[in-house]
Amino acid sequence: PGLAQRLNWLRAGVLGANDGIVSTAAVVVGVAGATSEVMPVLLAGSAALVGGAISMALGEYVSVSSQRDSEHALIEKERGELRADPEGELAELVGLYEKQGLSPETAATVAAELTAKDALKAHLSAELNIDQDDVVSPWHAAVASAIAFTIGALLPMATILLVPHPTRILATFVAVLLALAVTGYVAAWIGGARRGRAVVRILIGGAVALGATFLVGTLFGTTVG
Repeated sequence: PGLAQRLNWLRAGVLGANDGIVSTAAVVVGVAGATSEVMPVLLAGSAALVGGAISMALGEYVSVSSQRDSEHALIEKERGELRADPEGELAELVGLYEKQGLSPETAATVAAELTAKDALKAHLSAELNIDQDDVVSPWHAAVASAIAFTIGALLPMATILLVPHPTRILATFVAVLLALAVTGYVAAWIGGARRGRAVVRILIGGAVALGATFLVGTLFGTTVG
């Protein structure tokens, strides 16, 4: 696979893991706040894991399919323009290279040589930054997202089920926030954003989500009790 596909898998994986961690942790912490029994937490967490993984995969498939369809449409449009007006397209390519800083003579030479080799590839790269051999796959993105969501969801579930009752919620908070710090850092690295700001932002969001669901669960448990 090309760079675009590898980055697409990585992006889908990081986002899927992050959603798996937050959404599943919020569910199990909320249920644990309402009851000290293990089975309700296990059932709720399992339902959140399965439903969330399917939802993430479906959403990623639809999103990437739309992107792929757009890229294919642009490729076909460019192919048609090359058939209809090859000379005009060559002149356009020369102009693009001149805008990138090449002299008119060098731009004309480069455009002519690349056109002779693969005119469509040259135009897609210069005009649209698309590689026709590296169009993203919606299936790959969907599978990566579902697997990553499942892996992320298993962390809070394992923590809250394996740690003894008095400290299991606190341990889940700590494990989730540490995992979110990692996914936030990786997501920022992929996007070229500032790591520290991304980590702080995702930690605040995760803490708010866990705190809110724990409060709801605690109030619900108190009311029922």
